[in-house]
Amino acid sequence: MKDNGALKEDVLNYVKSKFDTSPEYLWKAYPTYAVLRHPNKKWYAAIMSLPKEKIGLVGEGEIDVVTAKCDSILQGGLLQEEGFLPAYHMNKEHWIMALLDGSVEKEDIFFLLDNSYEIIEKNKKTKKTS
Repeated sequence: MKDNGALKEDVLNYVKSKFDTSPEYLWKAYPTYAVLRHPNKKWYAAIMSLPKEKIGLVGEGEIDVVTAKCDSILQGGLLQEEGFLPAYHMNKEHWIMALLDGSVEKEDIFFLLDNSYEIIEKNKKTKKTS
């Protein structure tokens, strides 16, 4: 099982190479929390280190997670899989959270990020044509 920090770095490297996205650290109180923005300035993902008990996990300490935009059909299926949870501090109908502890395959996390980016892209195009 890959450690949290290595998987988080894999995610950051992936979004940099695929979307030319660099993390933005917006909160002084939470210096490790990062948002990932589409060029249209909307967030497509956030990476956080959360206390396990806050998200319903057993054990002490924190765990790295990535939260991404997700359509409700895909979300319903993913929530049946190990390592996926309802989004923390986000709209739980449109966002989902994946644990970065190795319980979710790296390729599945990348798929989730690709999907989230595409949702933000489509929303921008839809609003332009409306």
